[in-house]
Amino acid sequence: MIKKTLLTLLVALFMQTMAKADEGMWIPMLLEKYNIEQMQKMGFKLTAEDVYSVNQACLKDAVVIFGRGCTGELISDKGLIVTNHHCGYGQIQYHSSVENDYLTNGFWAMSPEEELINPGLTVTFLKRMEDVTEKVFEGTTSDMTNEERQKIIGRNIAKIKSEAVKDTHYKAVLKPFFHGNQYFLFVNEVFKDVRLVGAPPSAIGKFGGDTDNWMWPRHTGDFSMFRIYADKDNKPAEYSKDNVPYKPAKHFPVSLKGVNEGDFTMVFGYPGSTYQYVPSYHLQMLTETINPKLIDVRTEKLAIMNRFQEADPAVRIKYAAKNARISNSWKRWIGENRGLEILDAINKKQQFEAEFNKWAKSNAVEYSDLLVKYEKVYKDYTNYNLTYGYYREMIRSNGMEIAYLASQMEALKALYSADEVNEEAAGKVKEKLKERVELFFKDYYKPIDKELSAKLLAMYAENIDKAFQPDVYDLINGKFKGDIQKFVDYLFSKSIFDDKEATLAFVNDFSVKSIKKLEKDPAYVLNNSFKTVYEDEVYPKLKKYSSELAELNKAYMAAQMKFESDKVFYPDANFTLRVSYGQVKGYTARDAVYYKHFTTLEGIMEKDNPDIYDYRVPAKLKELYKNKDYGRYEVDGTVPVCFVATNHTTGGNSGSPVLNAEGHLIGINFDRAWEGVMSDLMFNPEQCRNISLDMRYVLFIVDKMAGAGYLLDEMTIIE
Repeated sequence: MIKKTLLTLLVALFMQTMAKADEGMWIPMLLEKYNIEQMQKMGFKLTAEDVYSVNQACLKDAVVIFGRGCTGELISDKGLIVTNHHCGYGQIQYHSSVENDYLTNGFWAMSPEEELINPGLTVTFLKRMEDVTEKVFEGTTSDMTNEERQKIIGRNIAKIKSEAVKDTHYKAVLKPFFHGNQYFLFVNEVFKDVRLVGAPPSAIGKFGGDTDNWMWPRHTGDFSMFRIYADKDNKPAEYSKDNVPYKPAKHFPVSLKGVNEGDFTMVFGYPGSTYQYVPSYHLQMLTETINPKLIDVRTEKLAIMNRFQEADPAVRIKYAAKNARISNSWKRWIGENRGLEILDAINKKQQFEAEFNKWAKSNAVEYSDLLVKYEKVYKDYTNYNLTYGYYREMIRSNGMEIAYLASQMEALKALYSADEVNEEAAGKVKEKLKERVELFFKDYYKPIDKELSAKLLAMYAENIDKAFQPDVYDLINGKFKGDIQKFVDYLFSKSIFDDKEATLAFVNDFSVKSIKKLEKDPAYVLNNSFKTVYEDEVYPKLKKYSSELAELNKAYMAAQMKFESDKVFYPDANFTLRVSYGQVKGYTARDAVYYKHFTTLEGIMEKDNPDIYDYRVPAKLKELYKNKDYGRYEVDGTVPVCFVATNHTTGGNSGSPVLNAEGHLIGINFDRAWEGVMSDLMFNPEQCRNISLDMRYVLFIVDKMAGAGYLLDEMTIIE
């Protein structure tokens, strides 16, 4: 009986250790010091040197930043990369039209000549990273003011970056960790010729749409493929027909062995941002003020867009990417609030803070007033932060679109306001602006903009402090007697910025005389009205409070590490390369509801509904299902589609490789389960799950549905 009890205790302790190990976004170069032993106990069969090395090809050499906010991975020695469909969505949409609707029908290049060029798209490789904390702080002292210290740190950072890439084509990035208590240098190689190779139809790549976004079970084939091109020396180059497929130092073998519950998994990618170590006041600000208000704004945006998109296929294409961007954070904020409430997160933070205060008063008096200072700053900061969030929703985050377009004219106005006009510089600005105008109107629909503008103006007036109401409301309340719709009708009847040809002509012919016309345009006036409030009233205080919080965060982070000196801390995500590891595992979503760790093709067919755009299964996929034509991707009479694991991920991890114990690619990370999206703020091992696309489904779609089996020929496939 004693032996059985002891064994039970040991198992419980081991499982507790395993659960804790699932949390964290770890620095690759420090795995040997902190993580590799635990990873190997969980089943990992490689070494820390196999994951990150500057002396030999390693796993990090097959991972890239895709674009500016996703991760991708090499899957062949010919520069072929795979990432998420939603990461490549902008490029797929860019090439789409009503005549060639690649969003709806998919796209596959059947030869290198058919691959599509993507202006502005880059992929970035990490060459090496280095702890440069001492160099960054060199010359600073504790008795300096924050402003003095930051000036020295800024100069040191510039010097370190410059020296790191001197006489090379590399780029340097230097970022703070642990809220400025540590600094790392990243030396990168950026490739600029990245071509679209293939993407499944949205009915696969975006199957389930916004309904299934952030949800499990999931059946989304969220992948797209691109190819990196380089010059004849395998170096980065601008697009040229003479460029050749890039030859990487490393690419991932693709495994067909699949996953079983309990299997080790590792996610290697670029998580964007997390806030694990903030005080309870931060959670209160988000859950009680910021999230609810911004959720309301985006609910209205989506309702308006959805109605127009459902009525017109052309509008659906124009606003597909905008809708997806708005919906993504909207649903996450809802889940975040729900998850934090279920976790009783604020109360848990407050309990921790009470223990911390006891410790500080007895052992570290210099930290004893930190939480009092936090409370005071957040009391003022919250209102300014909400106003800033609303300002972004009004103008920047797919809000009043012609007001945003009008704001782009500031560059020309500045040039032509100078004593002497540099016509050469002005000509270059005009060309860039005309390109922006073309892109703007490619995805613009005036009726949506009109309705959105009226709704947003009304919501801002209702929800934002009167002290931050811009002058435009004086005009609305005066000339238009408070009738916002009449003002919006006036706006769109008088502004030139709702018309492509008029805008292009205005840009092309811009001169000193054009400044007065610009300043009278109601769209410009509208934008300038909000901009003035933000720049004069909001930003200065926001900057002040943000600076105060940065100092408090730095001190609080250092204090927490002293308070829990036996704990190994991982730094918050900051869009730098990280490793997270865990295991394939289902979870209990709520009372009496347990979710398995995988989904299959059967689930896709169960969801099929021709009347709902997000659930229209393509005819070809139905045919393959009917004939059970699964080839080597068949498992137990079906095809695996997605799986969940306990890896700690966040935005930026979209497209990240999911690797097995041998370092083989088994999946592509693309989402988190809704019950666990609060993991940016507090990780719950019981419900936090990352959602990945099974590579067997990827290969099945490429091979059986797209008929692009030639791509498999260049991969290393592990049967």
